[in-house]
Amino acid sequence: MTDLTTLLEVGGPVAALGGGAAYTRAKHPAAYWATIGGPISTARLLTSYAPVMEACGLTVAPSRLRVLAVKATTRREIRPVPPRKGIVRPTATGLRLRIRLAPGQEPADVTASAERLRHAWGVHAVYITPVKPGVVELRLVGYDVLRRARMPRKVDAGFLKVPVALREDATPFVRDYRTVPHQLTLGATLSGKSMYLRHLIAGLATQPVALVGIDCKRGVELSPFAARLSALATDPEEAAELLPALVKEMEDRYDLLKTRQGIDPTTPDDELTSDIWGLPETERPTPIIVFVDEVAELFLTATRKEEDRRDEMVTHLIRLAQLGRAVGIHLEVCGQRFGAELGKGATMLRAQLTGRVCHRVNDEASAKMALGDIAPEAVFAACSIAPELPGLAVAGDTSGGWSRIRTPYLSLGDAAGICRTTAHLVPDLPALKPFLPTV
Repeated sequence: MTDLTTLLEVGGPVAALGGGAAYTRAKHPAAYWATIGGPISTARLLTSYAPVMEACGLTVAPSRLRVLAVKATTRREIRPVPPRKGIVRPTATGLRLRIRLAPGQEPADVTASAERLRHAWGVHAVYITPVKPGVVELRLVGYDVLRRARMPRKVDAGFLKVPVALREDATPFVRDYRTVPHQLTLGATLSGKSMYLRHLIAGLATQPVALVGIDCKRGVELSPFAARLSALATDPEEAAELLPALVKEMEDRYDLLKTRQGIDPTTPDDELTSDIWGLPETERPTPIIVFVDEVAELFLTATRKEEDRRDEMVTHLIRLAQLGRAVGIHLEVCGQRFGAELGKGATMLRAQLTGRVCHRVNDEASAKMALGDIAPEAVFAACSIAPELPGLAVAGDTSGGWSRIRTPYLSLGDAAGICRTTAHLVPDLPALKPFLPTV
């Protein structure tokens, strides 16, 4: 009886702690990392840093001076020297550590060993980022942050910058229209494409910009945000009227720049500009963000008359994509599929869209349309997105880089409420007044 009582007194709390830790790790990974996983991984890193670096082939032979010093002062075995590490900094999702590379090493050597480091230190993933010549930063992520995406509390945002999703390395994915003026977003039904668009509109609604919507699905996606939109077209007929107005606005802005560039010999050099961002703030036109939802609806035709209208609309979109950046007009094109089979001009328009975001798609060809021409290795990652993970996507750009991202949940009511409370920010653009939506 005494042995049973002792077993219950000792084993009961141990079992409860173990079960509680397992439950916390499965249901609340952030809390588990902050209380248990983080300290354990930190201890592993500090105690096994040199052996792990040696096992990964990241050590180098000691210098001759070091060998002489060791022989003169101790009888220790002379071992290879690992890269010098800095201070281990804990974060809400993992650890950060900077290391100075040994002579003859490069960041690619550390990147090749990322998977080994992940297993050695018991973390979910390890990402390596060059900081400056000879120094790299290791970002250790303790758990799968994309399973329950939550944006960081502090995000470096600004004008025409919208933190819209979370990257797999726990950093925010910021949509920067000054850097990436136009973007293509693809995704099948229920893939999270609408949630991504919802975050963009809610983020831009609080900024002094004009939002224009082209939603040929009778406005079901963009109509809830009508209070903040400067123009809205809900069918191809209305879009065929709105796009020429946008092109005319673009041409007027180029005339403004040309007037400003009527170079007079007395004009100071700092007043010369080739885009609206060089104009004085009092003369600078309001930036315009054009959202095109389900772009395929603009291309599909049934009669000869509709084909002529389609060709005209595609021409206008291509002109906006080619020339709009300098005058503050940006395109955000969304759809389920966007390939050459849509018709003349589709490939040319896609080539002008610098940014690419691909959610779950129905076939590999759709993923190749989004990412194949800029980051071929990202196509497989896009094709492996599971249906039970809505909002998960692969983001790439023309630099060849790509990463997995996931958009946090934002209800339609909350996004529409933000648009209603910011309705006073709708700018006065005479060219778009005929298309102002009725709220």
